[in-house]
Amino acid sequence: MLIARVQALHALRQTVSPRNEPDASQSVQKGRQRVSPQLDMGTNAARRLASPAMPLVRRVRRAIGLVSVAGAAGACAPSGPATIPPAQRAAIADTIKTLITNAYDLSKPGDPVKRLMSLYPPAGPVISASGGQVSTSRDTLEAGIRAFWDNVGTNMHNPKWTWGPMRVDVLAPDAAVVTTTYRVPHLTPAGVPHVIAGAWTAVFQRKDGRWVIVQEHLSDSPINTPIEHRS
Repeated sequence: MLIARVQALHALRQTVSPRNEPDASQSVQKGRQRVSPQLDMGTNAARRLASPAMPLVRRVRRAIGLVSVAGAAGACAPSGPATIPPAQRAAIADTIKTLITNAYDLSKPGDPVKRLMSLYPPAGPVISASGGQVSTSRDTLEAGIRAFWDNVGTNMHNPKWTWGPMRVDVLAPDAAVVTTTYRVPHLTPAGVPHVIAGAWTAVFQRKDGRWVIVQEHLSDSPINTPIEHRS
C-alpha cells in the first residue's frame, strides 16, 4: 500500500509542468544540496524533491494522512455506556432484575436449585467466588448450590428471599454488572427466627439471546448480623 502511494505521488509530480525551474535530475548549484528524483524513505532529504510540483505533492500527502487518521479514529470510537440510549439501558437493567427475583423466589413450586441454575449458561465456564474459594465450572457450581439447599435450604421454614437495592451497571448492549445485598429471614426447625444475609456481585452477558451469569462473587455476612443497605 505504501509503495503504491509513493508511485502515485511520483506520477503526479511528473504531470505538473515546471515554470522557469531547473530539471530536478540536474544538480542544484549555489550551495544547494543535490536531490535525487528517487524516494529514499529512510532520510529527510528524500522528502525534499526539487520540483515546482512539490507543494501540491505535500498537500496530497497531507490529505491522505488526514483521511487515514480520520478512518482510524472512526474505527476506534468507543462503544460503552455513553453510546447506549437511556431507554435501552433501563430495559436491560429491568430484564436482569426480573430474572434474578424470579429465580430466587422461594415461594414458587418445583426444584429451587434448577431455578437458580437457570441464571447461568447451560455449558462452558462459570467463575464463582464464595467463602474464600473459587470454582470455574458449571458442574462444580451446581454441586455447591445443591449441597447448600439439601443441608440448609430444606431446614428453613417459611423462608423469604428479599433483596436490597440492585445496582445494575450496563457496560454494553450485551454486558452488565449487578451488585446488591440480600436477606433470607426464616425459622429454624426448632422455630427460632434466623436470617441468612450477604452481598453479591454478578457479571451478566447476553449469549444466544439470553442474559446469563459468567462471573460472580458472594460474600456472606456473619450469622445473625443484619446487613446495611447503604446508598
